[in-house]
Amino acid sequence: MAEEALIRAALDLAPEPRRAGAAECRRYYEANLHRFRMPDLFEASHILFEPASDDAPGWQQAEREARALAAELGDDSGDFAEAARGFSACPTARQDGSLGQLRRGELVPEIQAALEALTEGTTGRVPVRSRFGWHVLRHQRRIPGKTLSFEMVADKIAEMLDARAWTMSAAGFVLHLAENATIEGIVLDAESLSRLPASGRAPP
Repeated sequence: MAEEALIRAALDLAPEPRRAGAAECRRYYEANLHRFRMPDLFEASHILFEPASDDAPGWQQAEREARALAAELGDDSGDFAEAARGFSACPTARQDGSLGQLRRGELVPEIQAALEALTEGTTGRVPVRSRFGWHVLRHQRRIPGKTLSFEMVADKIAEMLDARAWTMSAAGFVLHLAENATIEGIVLDAESLSRLPASGRAPP
């Protein structure tokens, strides 16, 4: 459109912002280490007892079966795998009940909370209810998240800082044009321009 072409042409006249250097990128990295940390992973397994019917007797029977098995199982991973293959109503029974490696938030809250309360390498003695049924849980291990090195993220940081610098430069340039032009019907100031997304031109 003609208006967009005019906007792009005007923004092309904006001063080229200074690109972020290595020192600036490292300062951002060190001030925002939490942004570059990989999440913790939980390696877990479960045995699911589904209620035979969606009424109180069905859920009560599933709970009794889950509690009986949880009381019988110890912390041996082989025993848990065998029980999962024999009793679990979940397709994961074919993988010894393994849920794989999970990030926090990938499980329903009640299962996540119960799992994190277990010590690594142990099986829960109390089944946990979810909308799917009753679960006997095993916490295999926790894998702490690692912080990505500066070298791994330096390019992405530079791109982000350059894009931010261009947005600020373009906003300032448009404000300068507005202050020196006769415009009716709209109000342009630094605060309103800072809230506008960059458009019409890709960041350098």
